[in-house]
Amino acid sequence: MRKRIGVLVLGLAALGLAGHAATGADDTKKEDKKVDTRVFELRTYHAKPGKLNALNARFREHTNKLFEKHGMTIIGFWTPTDPPKDKELERLIYILAFPSRDAADKSWKAFLADPDWKKVKDESEKDGALVDHVDRVFMNPTDYSPLK
Repeated sequence: MRKRIGVLVLGLAALGLAGHAATGADDTKKEDKKVDTRVFELRTYHAKPGKLNALNARFREHTNKLFEKHGMTIIGFWTPTDPPKDKELERLIYILAFPSRDAADKSWKAFLADPDWKKVKDESEKDGALVDHVDRVFMNPTDYSPLK
């Protein structure tokens, strides 16, 4: 759990830095700063043994395009730097952003119903499932976050 929180903190810190760099804003006046009203979704995929490379390939070659098609903003993808502990599954961690929780629900519903997704999933899992289970958390930035 501590490692997951550390990854989350690093990812969100990178978001804040990226947002600051992207605006080119040197002025830190509170009244000039835009408020980020998006909702963020943190997802952790626990890959089946030996399937992390195939899972990464599926995202790289197919899933990311489908996310964009369905209005999902990709913030970033990470894999832990520490090797899995005994019996711990390899993980892929990523963050998506949406205008609202309702928008997230609609995007996921459309994504899961997409015939292209169904085809890609079936083809990539012809030798077995790639994912054991998924942890999912929706988040809003705190009032002291660089995103606010």
